Amino acid sequence: MELLTDDGRPIFMQIAERIEDDIIAGRLTEESPVPSKNQFASFYQINPATAAKGVTLLVERGILYKKRGIGMFVATGALDILIEQRKEKFFEQYVITLLREAEKLGITVAQLTEMLARGANQE
Repeated sequence: MELLTDDGRPIFMQIAERIEDDIIAGRLTEESPVPSKNQFASFYQINPATAAKGVTLLVERGILYKKRGIGMFVATGALDILIEQRKEKFFEQYVITLLREAEKLGITVAQLTEMLARGANQE
């Protein structure tokens, strides 16, 4: 587990994002156990209630589920849900913003496509 950042986002949201990132990266797979709220609290030196809030957020979204007496687990289909949510977030945060800025600068969609291809070739 990586340390949390001090970027102004609530800690419980950072916990939820870490779990999401671990699922997307394949470090947590469907039906695999998730660290407990006490493990998160101990590792990050935070209140267990804060860690629980991050986990609960993912339970409410269907990403995690609880096995009574055992702990939290990654739900079947969680990866697909997260990828779709991240794609939509990417579209809203980056694509729409990019298109608006391109329009201000008089850049056509064809020119933008060419720029994206050029950028992809630089990697």
